[in-house]
Order: sequence, then structure tokens, then C-alpha cells
Amino acid sequence: MNSPVISIITIVFNGEKHLEQTIRSVLDQSLKPVQYIIIDGGSTDHSVEIIKKYEKHLYFWISEKDNGISDALNKGISRATGDIVGIIHADDWYEPGVFQRVAENFGSEEVYYGDIQWWKDQKKAFVQVANFDLLNREMTIIHPTVFIKKDIYDRLGGYDNRFRCAMDYDMLLKLKVNRCRFKYIPYVLANMRLGGFSDNQWKLGCRETLAIKNRYLPEKKTSNYLYYLKHVTAISAAKTLEYLKLGSITKYYRKLFSPVKKVYDN
Repeated sequence: MNSPVISIITIVFNGEKHLEQTIRSVLDQSLKPVQYIIIDGGSTDHSVEIIKKYEKHLYFWISEKDNGISDALNKGISRATGDIVGIIHADDWYEPGVFQRVAENFGSEEVYYGDIQWWKDQKKAFVQVANFDLLNREMTIIHPTVFIKKDIYDRLGGYDNRFRCAMDYDMLLKLKVNRCRFKYIPYVLANMRLGGFSDNQWKLGCRETLAIKNRYLPEKKTSNYLYYLKHVTAISAAKTLEYLKLGSITKYYRKLFSPVKKVYDN
């Protein structure tokens, strides 16, 4: 069987600090060719200069004002013609060999996903192990590790512009309730830094997550709200402990009690 054509989309706005690392993590993959699309939101830093440096390796790129993350993602998806689409933002980067792993697992399933390595202050923080079964509760599959067949986007639509933080959760839960078939690839597929936009806007993210759960799981509105309260309390407590330099308590709790498995290096 021939390898699938993989379309990769990167969206960026004033992301010069890490953009080149993101681009190199795509272009340095062993599996080629890959259809690489970059959507820049009209950056005023050196992002466009970095993109132009790699222009000959890109399938398409554009720099223009957009209406937010979802709008930029949908622009990229509309240009993609590959069999399967991956999304890696300009602050994240792929592990080596990821596209080869996707190609080796490619089959009748519509969504492929794996684990994520989180980083803090240039150091590895923990690996979050993906969990499809808990997706009804919260974002337990992280978007840089996700690859979705293009015909699913064509059939079910793109990202919802109403959400500023949790549009990726909206997409994944939509795919799940529409009975799309998911396949887990048991490897770290991508890397993310703690402290990104969604992390800094966590309260908005929690509110959007609740709205999304009520949208797709309306029969569980009461339990959705109770879980929202629990989740907000847990995050608030963790941030307070971190501020007091007692983050080891949070780490210990997560190791013992968190339903989402997190593997720490130390």
C-alpha cells in the first residue's frame, strides 16, 4: 500500500521565537514528500522572513489578517488536498519519525493520535498519555498529536469560530459523537510548551469546554457542570501550589489519583 499524502498546517502570528523549530520539525521528517501549508495572520515581527526562508519547500503559504485561530485553521484545511491532515502550531514541534508512524498505522480509521511531551522552561515536564475513553470529560487527546482524514473535514466541517481556546476539543468531541473511528499510536508524537495561549486563558478554556460538552452531550448537563466545577477548582489549586513553590504536591497527586496518566521524568 502506498503511503498516504500528509498535509500539515501551521498557523502563526508573531511567532518568530519558535517558528523555525516548528518548520524544521516538519521538513526534517524522514517520510517525504509532505504537503506543508503555513497560514500567517499578518505578523509584524520576523515570522514572514522565516517563512520565506523555507518558501521553496512549502505547498502554500499566505500572510494576511484573519479572524482568529479557527479561521486560520480553516484557511489551511481549505487548501489541503492530502489524504490526512495534521496541525502543528508555531510554538510546538513534532518528534522525528512521526509521519512514518502515521503512514504505518494508516488504514480504515479516520482519526489517528498519540501522546504529547510537555516542556517547561526548556526542560521536559511530563508526558501526557492520550485517553480516548475520557474525552467526554475533558481534552485528553492533544491536538498536535492528532491526524484527521481530509474527507472527514469535508463531511463534518472545520473549526468553529465561536471558540477562542477550545476549538480543538470541539472538533474531537464532534468526531467522537459522529462515531468516527479513532486509532491510538502509542508513542510521543509531538511536543508542547506549558504557558501557551490556552494555558494562560484556562478559565475561558474551561467555560468553552463546558459549552462544548453541553452542545454534544446535552443529556449530561448536570454532570457536565459538576465536572466543570471540579476541574476549575483543581486547576486553581494547582496554580496556587505552583505559586507557593509547592508544585511537588500537585505532581504527587497526579501520579496517584489523576485519571489522565502523566509520566514525569523525575
